[in-house]
Amino acid sequence: MTTAQKVEQWAVERNLHIQDPKVQMCKIVEELGELARAINKGDVKGQIDGIGDTVVTLICISMQLGLKFDDCLDYAYNEIKDRKGRLVNGTFVKESNL
Repeated sequence: MTTAQKVEQWAVERNLHIQDPKVQMCKIVEELGELARAINKGDVKGQIDGIGDTVVTLICISMQLGLKFDDCLDYAYNEIKDRKGRLVNGTFVKESNL
């Protein structure tokens, strides 16, 4: 069983998979804020926790929306895998936006 599948099972056991995705969206933003704070402070343990917690919340919202997290990730990867562009001030800008 993958870690993502373990998270899905954990969510089902707690009925998180059938909750309001609008509420879950607030949790995602909260976790992103904690990640930002950890990055700003240089707190590596907090960064690891923040990334992990954010992914957990994203898995939960995908379930609430009736989507498979892996399908969402695969879709995003297929959108970017051949993308061309360049870094502008440390941010990747796709070719069509240059």
